[in-house]
This record gives sequence, C-alpha cells and structure tokens, in this order.
Amino acid sequence: MSRIEREHRYYDRERMREHRHEERENYWEEWREERRRSHPGEGHHHGHAPSPQEVQAWRDYFFQFFGVWPEQHWIFGGRRFGPWQQGMDSFNPFVANLLSKGGGLLPLYVLHLVAQQPRYGNEIMDILATRTNGQWVSNPGAIYPLLTQLEEEGFIQGEWADPTRRTVRTYSITPSGNQELARLRGIVAPKIEETIQVLQVFLHDLREDHLGAEEPSASDPEPKA
Repeated sequence: MSRIEREHRYYDRERMREHRHEERENYWEEWREERRRSHPGEGHHHGHAPSPQEVQAWRDYFFQFFGVWPEQHWIFGGRRFGPWQQGMDSFNPFVANLLSKGGGLLPLYVLHLVAQQPRYGNEIMDILATRTNGQWVSNPGAIYPLLTQLEEEGFIQGEWADPTRRTVRTYSITPSGNQELARLRGIVAPKIEETIQVLQVFLHDLREDHLGAEEPSASDPEPKA
C-alpha cells in the first residue's frame, strides 16, 4: 500500500468517525473487528510473535487511526511502547510497567510462585504469560538474574535436575523465603489495592460524559463507571 493510499484511507476513516454517534469508542475492539474482517479464519495467540503480515496489518491500521506510524507518535513512539511498534498488539505497556525491573511486584510474584511448589525458570515465564493473558511476556534476561538474586539472598534454593548436564534448575522456597514473602505481601499488597483504586478513578474520569456524573475519589472502594 502506497503512502497516498494510506493517507486516503486515513481521511476516509476520519469522515466515517464524524458520522458515528457511539457513546464511547474502543480502538482495540475496532482493530479486532478489522482484523477479523480483513483476515478471516486467521487466529491470533496472545504472547506469540506476530507474523510479518500481522505486523504490517497492525501498523497500517495504526496509521489509519492516528495518521502517523507507531514509532512517530508523540506518546507511543517511546521505548516503553516498543512492542507496539513491532506489531505486538497484545502487549500492555501499563502491565509491563508494573512488572518492570526494579518495580517490586515481579520479585514478589516470582517468590509467591516458588512458594506454591518448586519451579524452574521457563515454567515461571509461562505462568506469567498466562496470568497476564499475554499482555506482558517475560524473558530469560529478566527472570534468571532475578532467580539468582533470590537464591543469593537465601530466599530460594536451586537444584539441578541433572548435575552433570546442568540444563534445568528447579527452585524451592526456604524458611527465610517464606518469612520474606509474608513481609513483602504485607507491604506491597495494600499498595497494589491503592493503585487499583487510583486507576479506577482515572478510568472513570476518562469515560465519564461530563454530564453531572458523581466524581469518585481514590478513597472510594469501587468508583461507579
């Protein structure tokens, strides 16, 4: 598709938007609808690398919606939105920020998983992908150094399945790790609840129609949408 064709499609889309009377628009629902229409019968799996065709379809749709490519957008061109620029539409940058290195949540959750039962690195990465519905996919560069740190702290203990080959290392929690997990839950879990409340307020503000809806505050347990 040429640049001129993309621009024509963008302006056609803008004219269509002017005639819509939807109370709220959801870009992602519209994109999924367009993907089903343009590529019928093609499935898409969260957390899996998209095909070149899927990448181009996503980039074209983004261009039609915003009039610029993802990497050129004044917000989404930033490093934190890099997977979008590569066509990974299932990626959620807000979930990724919560689980980013140094954020505190990832070490707590990994320790929690190991406390449930002994686990190895790839298993932990698979669980994280499942629990986030593919919206954040970890990598060995994040998980294995973290497991090494937890082991050095004495919170977990690793054991090679085959000491000779040293290919799979399974980690179990230690008594010290159980104590640290309880302490971390006590300090982090309440702050996660506060974060959810603040996000609910922000989401309410973004969705409200400014027609006299009651304004929630972060102290409200469940703001009305």
